[in-house]
Amino acid sequence: MTAKKETLAEKLQKDVVLVAEGYLFELERRGYLKAGPFVPEAILKFPDAVRQLHLEFIRMGTDVVVAFTYYGHRSKMKSVGLEDQLETLNVKAVELAKMVADANGCLTAGNICNTWEYDTSNLKSSEQTVRAIFSEQVQWAVSGGVDFIVAETFSHLGEALIALEIIKKAGLAAVITFTPATPQSCDGYTWAEACKILEENGADVVGLNCGRGPQTMLPILAEIRQKVSGHVAALPVPYRTDNHSPSFFDLRLLDGKNAFPVALDPFVLTRFEMADFTVRARDMGINYIGICCGAGPHHVRAMAEALGRKVPASEYSPNIDLHPILGDQKAQKKQYRDCMLGPLPDGPDAGK
Repeated sequence: MTAKKETLAEKLQKDVVLVAEGYLFELERRGYLKAGPFVPEAILKFPDAVRQLHLEFIRMGTDVVVAFTYYGHRSKMKSVGLEDQLETLNVKAVELAKMVADANGCLTAGNICNTWEYDTSNLKSSEQTVRAIFSEQVQWAVSGGVDFIVAETFSHLGEALIALEIIKKAGLAAVITFTPATPQSCDGYTWAEACKILEENGADVVGLNCGRGPQTMLPILAEIRQKVSGHVAALPVPYRTDNHSPSFFDLRLLDGKNAFPVALDPFVLTRFEMADFTVRARDMGINYIGICCGAGPHHVRAMAEALGRKVPASEYSPNIDLHPILGDQKAQKKQYRDCMLGPLPDGPDAGK
């Protein structure tokens, strides 16, 4: 008899839930979708590539498989001439995520996101448009049997509240997150205030995703953690943002050009920096922790191991002691080591 799978709420009560996201950037790097529109058409054209990335994230330690429907909504699909494939893409994405998740003991999350249609100068009309976009995506996710729904990357509290309303009506747990690219929401709330309002309206998890790296996201997360009483989500981008460049939209190359979105490589964080973020977020009392645009599988493994977990890919975690130049004395090839790094010092630290 198959054991009953734990719900998101049950997992959150016991431990940190680790969530790997960042499908758009990683699949773009691998050549399966186009930067700019960032529409998840890989689901239609290269489903095996999406399946492979799901499996890699599981191998590295994710607790959740997120269906690849980010930007798979009617507005974005229409913009690239794929509106007629809208339902097919959403149904296939959920089906694929659930199949992989169920086979590996993970939760499946449906995924909706900002629409770029919410307009505070034309609220009535734009709210109707947004509600219709979310309603069909949530329905396809529910029909596909997801365990909960992630609604993310919002810059307006108003749009996030519409997403929350529709998810709750569907009877599913809701993880709702803002992207803090700006100091406050586009409709005038601090991120902590916006999260508190979401919590008061029934969101199961509230917090931040995307936009900022750990250094500039952590201070806002601390404010949110103080403001809300429930579960908090933290999914930064793995880029070296700072006070001068608080979001990855602000990062500039040496020639002054924008690094976002396809020249961010000089700013990528190491696996060790993402591991450090994971520990700091956990110690802050955050228990839904993940990584967003720019994530590589190696980041996810480091984050899992920082939580004290041994994951399938831990078998191949680094062991630099065995390196022929940087390793311990037994492994070192002295001739090459001396040539490349200089003569070894004398004494007990020789070879280190």
